[in-house]
Amino acid sequence: MNLDFAMGKWMEALIAFRRAKQKLQLPGQKWTPNQKIKLLFAGYNGTRNTGADVRVEETIRQISHVLGEDQVDMTVLSIDPKKTEGYFPKARQKKLAKIFPPFLFSECPKYHGVVACEGSMFKSKFANALSTMMAGALGLSGVDHKLGVGYGAEVGHMTSDLEAFVKKSCQDALIICRNERSREALNHLGIRNLGGTDTAWTFSPSPRARGAEILKELGWDGKKEILYVCPINPFWWPVKPHLFKFLKLKILGKHRDTHYQSIYFHEYNDQDRRRYETYLKALAHAIRVIQSKKNVFPVLVAMESLDVHACRDLAKLLENNPPILWSEEVTMHDLVSTLRHGTYIISSRFHAIVTSMPGLVAPLGVTMDERIENLLTDAKLSDYVLDATDEQLEEKLVAKIDLYLSNKSTIKKNIKSFIPKQLKLMAGMGKDFLDEVHRVYPEFPKNSELKTWKDFLPSLPEDVEALLLKPKKSKETS
Repeated sequence: MNLDFAMGKWMEALIAFRRAKQKLQLPGQKWTPNQKIKLLFAGYNGTRNTGADVRVEETIRQISHVLGEDQVDMTVLSIDPKKTEGYFPKARQKKLAKIFPPFLFSECPKYHGVVACEGSMFKSKFANALSTMMAGALGLSGVDHKLGVGYGAEVGHMTSDLEAFVKKSCQDALIICRNERSREALNHLGIRNLGGTDTAWTFSPSPRARGAEILKELGWDGKKEILYVCPINPFWWPVKPHLFKFLKLKILGKHRDTHYQSIYFHEYNDQDRRRYETYLKALAHAIRVIQSKKNVFPVLVAMESLDVHACRDLAKLLENNPPILWSEEVTMHDLVSTLRHGTYIISSRFHAIVTSMPGLVAPLGVTMDERIENLLTDAKLSDYVLDATDEQLEEKLVAKIDLYLSNKSTIKKNIKSFIPKQLKLMAGMGKDFLDEVHRVYPEFPKNSELKTWKDFLPSLPEDVEALLLKPKKSKETS
């Protein structure tokens, strides 16, 4: 039995049932003037995934700023609120039920709008259930003629079942995408969309001194250039629901090595394990080559809780037992502060690159899907992207290192040029969101304080603010 398919059909049936509300007189919140707009943020929070938490933090900060803090009441869903404790101070948190269709059916009508806020919004690479959850929430909001916005979305390959569900559920939604490839995919589905970027660019980490303190605790001498490596397991995705595996796990203790959570399990066989070993060996060799050319301090980074397995497996292939920075042990604010001390980063995690860029850390992407490729192509750094699934990854990665190391200044120059463009795109997202609020709720108050493009951004950290300043001309060039 295909449980992903069944979950989608269940969600679809509940949306159809909600559509009949005029006859059934189902209850639901209706926005009226002089009332705060109640928004529900649906995403992938509560797993100590630094990227997911950072981008939602900034989505909430920006929307609160654009609408006006006194005009909005926000709730964010979390798989485990204990793991997001202290995050999202402008919103309350609500636990997302693992079997989510009935939960969304009862919860979404309590709000005036839904904001889908996971980056990997509509794609089958990780879990159809995640995309079904977000599309389902948008669909429930749409049938009530309420606000429904996907914010900073990436759209990739979907199974035919998921694609059909997204197409049907999101006809009344607006999806603001973070790249043009995603817009093209939505145009194909006939879903209204606009351009934008990721929302993590404005993130304010802990003070720089805190990042240095953590690094020194890991053994950094305060002087060496830092090489970050962010491995994952690219080969055990997607996760899928398996009822029989779940029963075997509970009764016989089987399938523990591939259990993700609840009834979900990684798709992982012997061939996948061999490919994973090849990927790790390639990263290990690249680290050794860089160490032979540069006196660097290597740090392995687990951006999501489960990435620690890849970090530990990679550490076994290296000498001197490199330290591991794990998202379970540090907050997102501390982790990003630490990343911005780096000089180089080899990463299979999209947000490790995004959040380190304001520190002008030079990225080399080893990607499992289109996200890092899209990012670095837009930044004119497409020469520094490799496919994690390439059987010749080790050879190609080592061949790329000399170019990577020698072009550090050019890479930094490109980043300095790229980030201001992303900030302007993000500001445009804020304006587009406000316009959509006014389209759905014409009587919602105007914000007279929003005059320039920068006014549509939340407050910026110093290192990001500095990138907006034009460099002063020297006497020689003036």
